[in-house]
Amino acid sequence: MKVLIRKASREDAKQIAIVHVDSWRTTYKGIVADSFLNSLTYESKEKIWRNLNPDTVFVAEDEEGKIVGFAGFGPARSQEYGYDGELYAIYLLKEAQGAGVGKSLVRAAAEDLMNLNYQSMMLWVMNANPSKGFYERYSPEKVGEDTYAIEGTDHPETAFGWNLKELTARLNT
Repeated sequence: MKVLIRKASREDAKQIAIVHVDSWRTTYKGIVADSFLNSLTYESKEKIWRNLNPDTVFVAEDEEGKIVGFAGFGPARSQEYGYDGELYAIYLLKEAQGAGVGKSLVRAAAEDLMNLNYQSMMLWVMNANPSKGFYERYSPEKVGEDTYAIEGTDHPETAFGWNLKELTARLNT
């Protein structure tokens, strides 16, 4: 799949919201309660994404101009793990998975963080997420474990981290 990776704009909020909701519904079906997945709405996510800082989000746009994925990133939300940057979210529509789109989004976020003088990046991933292996492919350091509660059910999650120079070298091979 050929995509254009570019910085997001506020005008992308509606399409980002669709990717956000649809990817949650396909990725976490059978993992997270259906009632939670059914409660996700495009409208509520669009309101959140309308307030995005465009400097902290990349989108992947297909040849027809449809956004098929996005990645949000910035300073680490916690200094507890010793990483200065963080990949907050990366979501792809089902049809964009396995086509190199995720790799391109992670590369764009990592390179942007490096250009801002960040040295490292971490992320949290739910252990049951079928895409967890995508991150493991780039030899992260396992830096933490926690649980994420959704509708009273705890979902174990793992924090992975990388030195940005090493990660970008792996992403460019």
